[in-house]
Amino acid sequence: MSRLEEAMNKAKQLRGTDGGMVRTAAPPKTSTPIPRQVPGEGIEVVHPLLVAANDENVPVAEEYRKLKSMVVQITKKKGFCNTLMVTSSVSGEGKSITALNLALSIAQEHDHSVLLIDADLRNPSLCRYLGVEPKAGLANCLMDGMDIGEALIKTGLGNLTLLPAGKRVVNPVELFTSQKMKDLLDQIKHRYADRYVVFDTPPLLPFAETRFLGTRVDGVIFVVKEGGPSLQNVTEALESLKDANVLGLVYNEASESSRDSGYNYAYYGYGSRGSDVPRSGKGSFLSRVVKPQGGK
Repeated sequence: MSRLEEAMNKAKQLRGTDGGMVRTAAPPKTSTPIPRQVPGEGIEVVHPLLVAANDENVPVAEEYRKLKSMVVQITKKKGFCNTLMVTSSVSGEGKSITALNLALSIAQEHDHSVLLIDADLRNPSLCRYLGVEPKAGLANCLMDGMDIGEALIKTGLGNLTLLPAGKRVVNPVELFTSQKMKDLLDQIKHRYADRYVVFDTPPLLPFAETRFLGTRVDGVIFVVKEGGPSLQNVTEALESLKDANVLGLVYNEASESSRDSGYNYAYYGYGSRGSDVPRSGKGSFLSRVVKPQGGK
């Protein structure tokens, strides 16, 4: 049995499903602008990739609900590991869309609240996907001493609150490794101890600040797009997370061919016994998400 098959079997046992996948067609391209919202008002989600914003029983949304179930199960095994980071090795793998749909899926439950933070100060995208124009955000809290509560946007999407990236920063690395950032992360951890806090971060390989954040959160969710990064890219990215607690991988934009034992991306068996990829943390799930093409 290949490493990929072992990982898939492990994922099936965790999910309690047959691991079946359904192809979904990409939505038609449109030039219709996303309606802008004033922070504090309810957001009308129109972006086609935000499939978890409603309760429709479509295959793509169901995959995110499965991911949510696994994340909730893992993070509540011992206490409550509430601070999570979603990242990838390189750009274009769907980490921001994954962070958004995961946060939306969790926030739909009555028992859970989510604070979603756009920590990609170089290329923020969460407000664009949600169609909001923020007045301030994370960077303002760090650089201007603004209270977090003043920068939050109540989305009206379940129990989801958004902290935007805020104003542009010339050098995010220095800001992320500063004492102010450490203090702010401690403040977030304790101030919002009763809710999930999900950070959308820059990809690991091009930028250094994500590695620092990975050591400060309770868990890391690593997104890999099928046919996207090279084996070397993923290996290097996981190695950079050796001091972080990697909860598992999200195998994004999966196709039926990925179920074949001959599929050449053996690193998707990360966390399974016998994998050649350096183990980082306690990766314990491999979730496949079949979704329309697109997203950062």
